[in-house]
Amino acid sequence: MPTRDAAALRREAARAYDAYLASCPARQLVDRISDKWVTLILPALADGPQRYSDLSRRIAGVSQKMLTQTLRSLERDGLVTRHVTPSVPVRVDYELTPLGLSLMPLIACIKDWAETHMDQVAAARQDYDSASSTTGAKV
Repeated sequence: MPTRDAAALRREAARAYDAYLASCPARQLVDRISDKWVTLILPALADGPQRYSDLSRRIAGVSQKMLTQTLRSLERDGLVTRHVTPSVPVRVDYELTPLGLSLMPLIACIKDWAETHMDQVAAARQDYDSASSTTGAKV
């Protein structure tokens, strides 16, 4: 049996990731970074460290539970760090890690695309809904 060098082992491991498979770790990561709260929290943190309360005020509609869960999962994935400053009251800041910063160009593009094309999407939805209601088709 021939021996494989480290580069060959890395290539073999990379081929093992197939995001189309439900059990694939890459699929789980795609699921995480495509979450709506992640796509709002990461750009907010791109402006620099933020306190929990600042994030909560900035991201309209996020519940305390979802913000906490999302920040914990981002911390677990190595995209965000949590810094606790002992004071009264305790100060907790969240910040992007270098790994989280490397994801920002993609997230920023998606956010910018959504903001730029929302009028077109709204028009397409209205056209679709109008056509569906006249043909009696149910979605």
